[in-house]
Amino acid sequence: MLWKRFFLLFFCWVAYSTGTFGQEVFPQENFDITTLRNIARTRSDTKSHMFRAISDANNYVNIGVPIGLFAVGAINGDKTMRQNALYIGTSTAITAVVNYGIKQLFKRKRPFRKYNNFVAVTQPSGYAFPSGHTSSAFSTAVSLSGVYPKWYVIAPALVWSSSVAYSRMYLGVHYPSDIAAGALLGSGLATGVHLIRK
Repeated sequence: MLWKRFFLLFFCWVAYSTGTFGQEVFPQENFDITTLRNIARTRSDTKSHMFRAISDANNYVNIGVPIGLFAVGAINGDKTMRQNALYIGTSTAITAVVNYGIKQLFKRKRPFRKYNNFVAVTQPSGYAFPSGHTSSAFSTAVSLSGVYPKWYVIAPALVWSSSVAYSRMYLGVHYPSDIAAGALLGSGLATGVHLIRK
């Protein structure tokens, strides 16, 4: 099945990228930290406040989308909308659990912990790989776009999830490879749950 192939390819890519489980052997490390340093040079107080707000709002959006849809579906007696809300919420919840498991498996240090001379805007705890904010944002965006495949849903969902992903690099808490893995994980799980749902 398509979703099984996705996960096989995803974990092969992860294994290739890391070299070994639980060790900091990322061959893209130079590219990753160079990219983050280049982004850090563009920081300003205004942009830092904006991207921090986007990052902080992510969890509220991920929870608010399915709750809002479910509430509207309940008020209007729309069973399909309620089912869509449950699908979106389930996809995001599964993504969060899988993401946490992968983080514990690889235990990749965040950029500001590995590079003492790299300054992050915020310093969250936990591990870096893959990005939880990015995976959840893309899971919500892909699942929402899947059940409502209209341009006025897809475009804002893609802009939002991409903004969340970029905010994590801007804040200095994730490498580009963390972001790429998070986007793949969230999109893949949302797609897999959608296929199972059918």
